[in-house]
Amino acid sequence: MHGFELTVQHMGRGAVSLQLRGALDLAYAYRFDDELRHAERDASSLLVLDLRGLDFVDSAGISRILAARRRARRSGRRLVLVRGSRVVQRFLQVAALTEHFEYVTEPEEALPDGGGAVGAPRVAGTPVPAAPSE
Repeated sequence: MHGFELTVQHMGRGAVSLQLRGALDLAYAYRFDDELRHAERDASSLLVLDLRGLDFVDSAGISRILAARRRARRSGRRLVLVRGSRVVQRFLQVAALTEHFEYVTEPEEALPDGGGAVGAPRVAGTPVPAAPSE
């Protein structure tokens, strides 16, 4: 197991970016969801999920991203994904989900002006060790 870590960055004007690292799998999916819901409170207009640091994602992780998509649509917030590794993008493609998301290559590209002032990152917790093997 690789563990999971995320960093929250306030990008200004109701925009928040979450940088994900490690493995977004069943062991971490609900911790991710808790942090995601917390970030959504500050992301009134835009939530960016940066998938570049993920080296693995499974159906539990994808289900939490899809839940965020549903919440974003209900609240009128944009949800934008920063393209991940080949493994992550392939998983989204095989699951027929690529057309359901807006993608960018850098988080700042999602902002209406394509960049601008960015707030200091806030690390949400500390790196979480991998779940013990059973």
